[in-house]
Amino acid sequence: MMKRYLLLAALFLSATASQAQDSVIIRKFYDEALVNGQAYENLRYLCKKIGQRLSGSPGAEKAVTWSKKLMDSYGFDKVYLQEVMVPHWVRGAKEQAYIIDGSKKISVPIAALGSSIATPANGITANIVEVKSLKELETLGESIIKGKIVFFNGAFDQRFIETGSGYGAAGIQRFAGPSAAAKYGAVGAIVRSITPALDDYPHTGGTVYVDGVKKIPAAAISTLAANKLSNMLRLRKLPLIKFYFKQNCQTLPDVKSYNVIGEIKGSENPNKFITVGGHLDSWDLAEGAHDDGTGVVQSVEVLRILKATGYKPKNSIRAVFFMNEENGHKGGLKYAEQAAADKEEHIAAIETDEGGFTPRGFSFEDASPALLKQINAKFKGLLEPYEADRLVAGGSGTDIEPLKETIPSIKLIGFRPDSQRYFDIHHTANDVFENVNKRELHLGAAAIATMVYLIDQHGLNL
Repeated sequence: MMKRYLLLAALFLSATASQAQDSVIIRKFYDEALVNGQAYENLRYLCKKIGQRLSGSPGAEKAVTWSKKLMDSYGFDKVYLQEVMVPHWVRGAKEQAYIIDGSKKISVPIAALGSSIATPANGITANIVEVKSLKELETLGESIIKGKIVFFNGAFDQRFIETGSGYGAAGIQRFAGPSAAAKYGAVGAIVRSITPALDDYPHTGGTVYVDGVKKIPAAAISTLAANKLSNMLRLRKLPLIKFYFKQNCQTLPDVKSYNVIGEIKGSENPNKFITVGGHLDSWDLAEGAHDDGTGVVQSVEVLRILKATGYKPKNSIRAVFFMNEENGHKGGLKYAEQAAADKEEHIAAIETDEGGFTPRGFSFEDASPALLKQINAKFKGLLEPYEADRLVAGGSGTDIEPLKETIPSIKLIGFRPDSQRYFDIHHTANDVFENVNKRELHLGAAAIATMVYLIDQHGLNL
């Protein structure tokens, strides 16, 4: 019995000493990020010197060149480009739109949806049919929809505390709405911007055309303009209200581009990998600051912090700047395909693609209740002093999800900053450097570095 007590006491003392050591190292990470952090200035350059980085654009090409030079300057053990073919969609001249109310024309702000086709050269003018869901669209059918513009006006559900859930629920209109409307003979689609905010910034984002269904032009309309249009349709008889819009977008042949990868070799397990990444491409309306400039500069900052504090990881740590998350996901698919081809063993991947706001914690994809309980027991107390200790089940990220198909044992993790402001800015002309807070950005980088360290030291099969 005494031997058992002594063994338990020894285990307790060992665990306590380990936690004390973890705390010291984590504090160093935060001190480095907050005092010497470089993510904010890197983001300034990416946004102000390069700007929008839509796949296939000159901006995306410049961003790849800059990213590799940046990683090289930090002296990582390995820096390289991973070739990937990406879509090349261009917006063209600025869109035009107005509501036609008898003899009056009321201008409204719109933005073509990514992958949309153009309107005819003279634009489209048609009666408009408002629906709040795809189900309502189906109920109306071809007899009402044919020859008209469908106006998808399902509002962002304000009841969700985590705004990403609201985005997911409303997003089906943008992803699938235009093709669904085309099945019933619609000549165009206008989609309410996916945001809880009421403003005049239309939110772009990709739509997906279904094979075998005629493509129709599709655009997002700002939330204030959507409310105005809806009220006019409600107060007046349908034939009196028409809508006009013109857009000039086109899809060009695919273009060669690259994922940018930096790596610190593991001291014990160089052939086992922990990946942290965000996407280098952005939509073209602004600078892609929060989506996802903050994610890529945080990812490279993680490796910089590890080097600056003298931490030598057991496993190899990679920062990946994925290309083409916004309108094709080709970078994430390529990274997973190559990892499988090289028979790499991946322990975990962390994606940061929810903005550079105050860190709250991490979500673990497909984590069992038992594993979550163990993760919280081991990690929560270490993250709690930094208010990044919300460790929950949930999604990870578009770019790392393909890894699950090729490496089933991998653990996928999403970095979860505060979500309340993200979808006010997401995919709009307002996604600019000035809307990023330096301290929040650097706190996020330190939180991600901490999670990488904890996984490197303790694993996730706790």
